[in-house]
Amino acid sequence: MSRRLAAEDGVVGGLEMLAFGFLTFVVVALLLANAWGVIDAKLAATAAAREAARAFVEAPDAATAHSRAVDAARAAISGHGRDPDRMGPTDIDGAFARCERITVTVTYPVPALSLPWIGGLGGGPTITATGVHSEIVDPFRSGLPVDDQLGGDCA
Repeated sequence: MSRRLAAEDGVVGGLEMLAFGFLTFVVVALLLANAWGVIDAKLAATAAAREAARAFVEAPDAATAHSRAVDAARAAISGHGRDPDRMGPTDIDGAFARCERITVTVTYPVPALSLPWIGGLGGGPTITATGVHSEIVDPFRSGLPVDDQLGGDCA
């Protein structure tokens, strides 16, 4: 019995599984880091869309509304620690009139990782995080035209 306990047969068996386990850990950690990057970019894009919509509906006139919305979106992206130059174009739907719904869409690209066993994420070199927000221009605001389709009533 003591000879069997003193023998070193099989001591190295399973050592290759340590390397495989470590590589699996690295792949999963990279996957989680990339997923968190997409979630963080989605939060930043949503905040930028919200701030842009608010700046648009609170602008003093139609001439400055679009530029204030874009500036607010860029400031929100920058406030989240992202590069505002990488932000996609800010799409603003709706007219600057009382009772008009303004919808702002902001996109931000996130580089996708190509991981072993999993492949590329998002189907391309980047994943696009999109944020959408809408606001209604104040129905009691003076100095703005009324949306003709609603007949002056926002209900």
